[in-house]
Amino acid sequence: MIVSRADALFVMIAAALAAGLTTAVTGSGILGYFTGPVTLTLPVATDHQKASGLALGATGHYTSLEATFPVLPSGPAAALAWSAGLNQVGALAILAVLFLLAYRLRSEVLFTPRSGWIVAAGGAVLALVGTIGQFLDGVGRSRLAEMVGANDRVPGESYLFSVEFNATPLMLGIVLLLVGGVFQFGGRLQQDTEGLV
Repeated sequence: MIVSRADALFVMIAAALAAGLTTAVTGSGILGYFTGPVTLTLPVATDHQKASGLALGATGHYTSLEATFPVLPSGPAAALAWSAGLNQVGALAILAVLFLLAYRLRSEVLFTPRSGWIVAAGGAVLALVGTIGQFLDGVGRSRLAEMVGANDRVPGESYLFSVEFNATPLMLGIVLLLVGGVFQFGGRLQQDTEGLV
């Protein structure tokens, strides 16, 4: 036995505690976007921000700026708040799948008709909200960088926004979708086996 009933119970409790803790931290962060002060790392999209005073003849330019705002403007604050909320929904989807798997291992009935759907739904939610959350974060931070003058318009340059895309939520979501399919297939095999006995 790889996971005992006690181990599964521990994982269930840890997942529930992590869900509560991360939700409280995310809520506090979202509230901070609207009440300030907030320190954010903003993207600098142009290479015209030169780094001076470098030794050994090195040259460089800034690619990010850490800025502290007493209060964020409402538009970027809303985009960042939605991004944080969506990222938390993705984290909750992973924790829910973890809780479900531990619960099923504890009850020793892994394949049920709804288990596959729950795992697949968790993967779909993670892939979707992880992607949208990153997009909103990029829009909010780019707008703030433009508002503080870090991304001044330079003649001949066009710039929409900067976003650093992390493919992890998308890939993990796809993996969970596939695991959900495996659960459904396992459930069908289990039903067929029970019918033969």
